[in-house]
Amino acid sequence: MADFDLSIDEKRVYADKSGKQTAYVAAGVGVVTVDVSDDLVGGFRIDRRCTARDAAGSPGEVAVATDEDVLLVQGDDYHELDFGPATTVGFHRNRVVAADEDGRVARFDESGWTDLGAVESVRALDGSLVAADDGVYRIGDDDGLSHVGLGGVNDVSDPAGRLGGTEGTPLAATDSGLYALGNGWMDALDGAFSAVASMPDGRAHAVGPDGVVARDEESGSWDDAPIPLDETVVALAHDARAAYAVTDAGSFCVRLTGGDWRTQVLGLDAVGVAVR
Repeated sequence: MADFDLSIDEKRVYADKSGKQTAYVAAGVGVVTVDVSDDLVGGFRIDRRCTARDAAGSPGEVAVATDEDVLLVQGDDYHELDFGPATTVGFHRNRVVAADEDGRVARFDESGWTDLGAVESVRALDGSLVAADDGVYRIGDDDGLSHVGLGGVNDVSDPAGRLGGTEGTPLAATDSGLYALGNGWMDALDGAFSAVASMPDGRAHAVGPDGVVARDEESGSWDDAPIPLDETVVALAHDARAAYAVTDAGSFCVRLTGGDWRTQVLGLDAVGVAVR
């Protein structure tokens, strides 16, 4: 494993103030990078050939789950983390977390991988939350996993746990609805939800039975925010300026806060998207 910097001090800024961003799309052909300037989508290219299964972002870096290992992208460099084949990745307190097809959940730091526990059918990781077929699990202060409710969970978003802060409401997308964690899990929207992403400031997007919905950070209301394509969004991501999405037909979408979606056909089997 190559030596590299795990310091998080310089990663507290969410995005380039110039409005330029690079999005990382996980696909069967590898990691595809897409150049974005504000809401304009530029060129894209295969940046790393592999079988990518998932991607997650944290300030300054991106993690990718592949059929061979977990990759940590810092600058232009891809670091192999010696996890083995992974199905899902996320960040917990700015550290990479990953799961494999056997349900092993582990976190990476300077000392290597620390096993947190095992969960059957892990579907997503974000912050302190693990989405699984039989519900949501939480990473505790003792680095153990405990079941904290729900069932049929397809995705979770925990911005406070992801960044090691205190702001942001945890959300869970399930087969029966979208839920927010407060005094227990509270109903947000009914129906089958497949994906969700949110930021500490309250902005959030989710994919439900009628397409993409967005939460207004001031009122907290959820409003329709459909992409201008007859395609299904399979993954979402945020940074300080915009929301990003990829579809089952291989299209990339970006939406500045309060704006409209802009799209670009990538023509690949996208399964995940992440930004730094």
